[in-house]
Amino acid sequence: MYAEPRALDANLNEIYRAHVPSMQKPFMRIPYTGPLPPPTIIPHTANTVSGAISALTTFLTAPPSSHLKPPKHNHDAQTVLLTGAGVSVASGLADYRGTNGTYTLNKTYRPIYYNEFCSNHEARKRYWARSFLGWTNLHKARPNNAHRAVKALGESGWLRSVITQNVDSFHPTCHPSLRTLELHGYLRSLVCLTCHTHLPRSTFQTSLSALNPSWATFLAEMLASGALDTENPDERRKKGLKTNPDGDVDLPDAPYSTFRYPACPTCLAHPPVLADGTRAVVEIDSEGAWVGRSTAGILKPAVVMFGESIPTDVKAAAEEAIDNASRILIVGSSLATYSAWRLVKRARERGMPIGIVNLGGVRGEDGFFEGLTAGNEGEEGFRCSESADKILPRVVEALGRFKVRERSDGVGRKMEAG
Repeated sequence: MYAEPRALDANLNEIYRAHVPSMQKPFMRIPYTGPLPPPTIIPHTANTVSGAISALTTFLTAPPSSHLKPPKHNHDAQTVLLTGAGVSVASGLADYRGTNGTYTLNKTYRPIYYNEFCSNHEARKRYWARSFLGWTNLHKARPNNAHRAVKALGESGWLRSVITQNVDSFHPTCHPSLRTLELHGYLRSLVCLTCHTHLPRSTFQTSLSALNPSWATFLAEMLASGALDTENPDERRKKGLKTNPDGDVDLPDAPYSTFRYPACPTCLAHPPVLADGTRAVVEIDSEGAWVGRSTAGILKPAVVMFGESIPTDVKAAAEEAIDNASRILIVGSSLATYSAWRLVKRARERGMPIGIVNLGGVRGEDGFFEGLTAGNEGEEGFRCSESADKILPRVVEALGRFKVRERSDGVGRKMEAG
């Protein structure tokens, strides 16, 4: 989350001006963030919490669709879960396009692009300064009831796997035994652009503090003042801050050019040979900061940035997860990113029933529910506009009366009310 304030409150302003002089903010591009149409609730009884719980329970316990294309599976507990930022809102993190999302409330939000990060030393300074200020709250945030409900659904056999767009690591942390694919990577590590060595983000934070004592003092005073105690957008606005996803705080006129970051320790110790056959140059200043004339040793967060391609093996694994499932449930995602939307499109083309739990509209959702019969109670498709932390735990309770029973012929399993 990038917190991008228009103006700090009086107390924060005093702290801020004491540590950072003025500097003009660089221009950055922003991806398309047009509004999405409101959802059509399916079935219509899912317009209440109890109705949504009933319909989602029906969706999860229904037998595989007769329209399912190969490969088909002979048992029912083959649901793949696709989650987005909305599932982590109850953990205090911001989402992108929800009612209180960054693109809804902060029209000036500017994410960094992959090619800009790789090629621009000043852009990296800006990125790491913002990330330095925002990391503390992201690091101490924890999974919420929605994640715990996902864990319970996995342990009970109702979910086969999870694909998440989130980079907060909450899914693998909360349910390590349930297969989870982090489609867009994760913030818990960094990766070197040259040698591909990984480094823990917490270790990097310590290095940033040592290289930037004035920024570290400013961060400590912000934390002491309570300015970063919450990611709640309403509370942040009261303090003069704006909340954006993925662990970052932006300040007006901040001297980002003064911020410093370390080099990859592996490249520094053993400069690699570059693609053109020359030996890389990796230089640091007297205190250990990466120097701009270096030709390697740049550390990047282990996330897929805007404009960056998803690794081939991750893309293949996501497609395999779709192909090995009988239905897909989307939770907390508007599917505005193509990488997620194409997976649901793939599921639709396979004839898989689609379920959606999301506050607000979802990209292309009308097409996902075409052809449903008038008598559909959730088994053919499901859509509600509720928060994940409210719905999923109660669905776990509702599913408690069902049992997953082995068929006598050993071919598969079926769901029955206990």
